[in-house]
Amino acid sequence: MTTSPDFIHRFVPGTVDGATPLLLLHGTGGDENDLLGLGQALSPGAPLLSPRGKVLEGAMPRFFRRLAEGVFDEEDVKRRADELADFIASASAEYGIAAPIAVGYSNGANIAAAILMRRPQVLAGAVLLRAMTPLHDVVPAPIAGTRVLMVNGAMDPIIPLRDARDLKGLLDAAGADVTHEVLQTGHGLTQNDLDLAKRWLARH
Repeated sequence: MTTSPDFIHRFVPGTVDGATPLLLLHGTGGDENDLLGLGQALSPGAPLLSPRGKVLEGAMPRFFRRLAEGVFDEEDVKRRADELADFIASASAEYGIAAPIAVGYSNGANIAAAILMRRPQVLAGAVLLRAMTPLHDVVPAPIAGTRVLMVNGAMDPIIPLRDARDLKGLLDAAGADVTHEVLQTGHGLTQNDLDLAKRWLARH
């Protein structure tokens, strides 16, 4: 674990030449260790960069502030997305890795989506697991050809499907190449999520 540059984070060097790095973004209450196993399972041998969110909700780390379940402090989202984008750029330079593909779950997926909308050049793509629209009434930055996988749950009590589809529409309009899968499940991750993400990453 290190606190340089800027975010408490873990970095795991790659062991496979040419493997695209993964940026691992945890959900509410997670930390920099939570998704390392997932990253290793999704892309064995890829470099892994895993920061801890700086915002605390009680004792639970998050990447940005929310006002209620599903209601975000959008000014904080913008500030935190830019802050995290700066970290990604500086950490990529420090560790000598290419722009990573973000793999985010829930709150982590939402901050990844916000970065795609504001600072997409720091990412090579994104896997958004249980994402919803992080910013409304915002024209996303152009992201022509950027590949994005979204996976949502049809029975998710936190994220209405219409909201996830709104996010897909925003990313489509910005030029992203979005694949949106809807599973017959809730907010938690399943083996199907992992299988979809692994196949998608293998084609990147």
